[in-house]
Formats: sequence, C-alpha cells, structure tokens
Amino acid sequence: MPGLGPGRHPPLQPGWVDAPHHHVSLGDFRLESGESIQDCHVTYVVHGPQRGPGLPAADVPVVLALSAIGSHHHRLDMLIGPGLALDTRRYAVVAVDALGNGLASSPSNAAAQPGHAFPRFTIRDMVASQAAVLDALGVDTLHAVVGASMGGMQALQWAVSCPSRVARVAAMTPMARTTPWAAAVNECSRRALAVGGSRPWDAWVPLMQLLAGRTPVQVDAAFDSAEAVIRWIGQWTEAWAAQGFSPIDWLYQSWAYDAHDVGGTPGFGGDTAAALASIRARTLVAAPALDLYNPAPAARWAADRIAGARFVELDTDWGHQSASAADAASVRRLDEEIAALLSA
Repeated sequence: MPGLGPGRHPPLQPGWVDAPHHHVSLGDFRLESGESIQDCHVTYVVHGPQRGPGLPAADVPVVLALSAIGSHHHRLDMLIGPGLALDTRRYAVVAVDALGNGLASSPSNAAAQPGHAFPRFTIRDMVASQAAVLDALGVDTLHAVVGASMGGMQALQWAVSCPSRVARVAAMTPMARTTPWAAAVNECSRRALAVGGSRPWDAWVPLMQLLAGRTPVQVDAAFDSAEAVIRWIGQWTEAWAAQGFSPIDWLYQSWAYDAHDVGGTPGFGGDTAAALASIRARTLVAAPALDLYNPAPAARWAADRIAGARFVELDTDWGHQSASAADAASVRRLDEEIAALLSA
C-alpha cells in the first residue's frame, strides 16, 4: 500500500498541478548491475479517479506519466487535466518520479548509501522500479505511457521491456540509444558542475537550459540585446538553484542517460533496431527539426523502426524545450496528437 511520500518537494511553480504525494517502498531493490538500492522508495502522485488515497480507480484506464532528467512528477503537468490529452475525467494519471531525482531514492536522500556510495542505476532500472510500483498499486496494464526527453527514453524502454503491459506510447524528444552528441553534452554539464564550487549551477544553467535546451533562432527572437540575455541567465540560475535539485542527483541521472540503449534489454543482444521492432504498442514519437540535446534524427530513426509508429515533427524554434510548458504552440500540437493516440 502507498504511504505519504518522503523527500523534499521543490517550491510549486505556475502551471504545476498539485496533488498529494505518495510512495511505495520496494525494500532492497536489485539493479541490473547486480547491486541493490537499500530501502528503495519511489514517489508518485495520482491525478483523476481514485479508489483510495494514491490508488488509481479500478474501472478507468491508467496512464503513466514519466519525469525527465533533473525533473519530477510535474514534468508533464501541461498535458494533465480536464479536457487535456491526459484527461483526468477519463483516465487515472500516475505521475511517477524517476530514480535519482531527489524525491524517489537518490544519492542526495539515501540514509544507508549517501552520495557516491549510492549504486549507479540505468534507465531500465527506472522502468523496473516503476513496474514494481504499479504492481503494488494493483495496476496490471497501462492505457498509455507518456514521457519527454529522458521520460521519452523511458517510455520506449517500457514498450520494449513490458510489451504485454503497455497499449500506447507517446515519446517526445526521445532517443532509443543515446548518441555520442548527447553524451558529450552531459559530460560538459558534469564538468560545469565540478568547477562550480559553492554555486554549482552557475555554469550548468547556461549550458543546459540555454545552449542545449533552445536554439539560436528562439534565443535571438526572445531577447533584444546581449544585456537582456545575460540578465536572464542570472535570473534563471537563481530560479533553478531555488528548486533545490542536488548536483549529485544530476550526475547519477546523467550517467544513466549516457548508458541507455533499448538494445541492451535481455534477449536483444545489443541490437537496438531489433528491440524497437519488438514494440507492439501503438506509438507516437514527436521531435522538432533541430534539437541541440537529443538530436532530432535519433527520434526519427527510432520511429522508423517501430511498426506503425507515427512520427510528428514539431514546427518550432524551441529545440529540446519544445516538449515542455515553455513552448505553448508545441504543447497545443502535442496535446492534440496525444489525445488522438489515447482515444484510438
């Protein structure tokens, strides 16, 4: 049975949908490396019909909403609510926290394995922990799994790891196998954190939120001078720091990001294309034409290898952040596309 979720929660932001926090304790959770996370817990919220606190209603379809790297169960709030794609009048939406995000078990909050004593985990371990949570909640099948960025990568892994459990997948700005470029961006981010000292986010925010997260066209349209964009960097750095995310949690999630390949799923022998070809879920993949973090061709490559998958190219200059609340036009398109997928 779920309990009230442990761990600190960042200050609520405009547009976030608040809900009671819950968690499932998984005991000593064995990872695919053979190591274990001691006293592992995974946190989540439920939006929509419930049969009890933290328990999705048994008579409505369940949608799993995933978090991205450095984010939490609010990541897809722009799509959750009455009349939106993840319509809380029609679906019970379980928005779950990924391992290492500071709310679920993480290096920053583990009493028995703090800091670098925490074992490294993978995106498949994230998916396995989420499956264990759904087992505890009595949810056998999922109407859909939805995620953006690392959430989209988890969504594709769900479809490979649990083909009989997932009916639909919406993966936004995903990769099925992390590209060298994305790994290079992550390594730059780790080095930025390492030299940050007492202000670790000062170099990380401009790199990840601006240079990797957007595009030159969007930035030039948003700011009318060098002074304006430099001022914005300072303001956004302070806003990010106020969220209280731990640098070591970013490190661990980024290592999982770097190592990801759905082809590493048991039974596929490292063959990424074969793993994607095994997906039976009705699949939607969406990405912009230009993404300076997860290269857009990687998303199209994955979609081309999933039988019947629909690929949507977002008409936007927002780059990687096109699958976030920042890009209102892309959110409207994604809302329409995902609503159609879930209704099919």
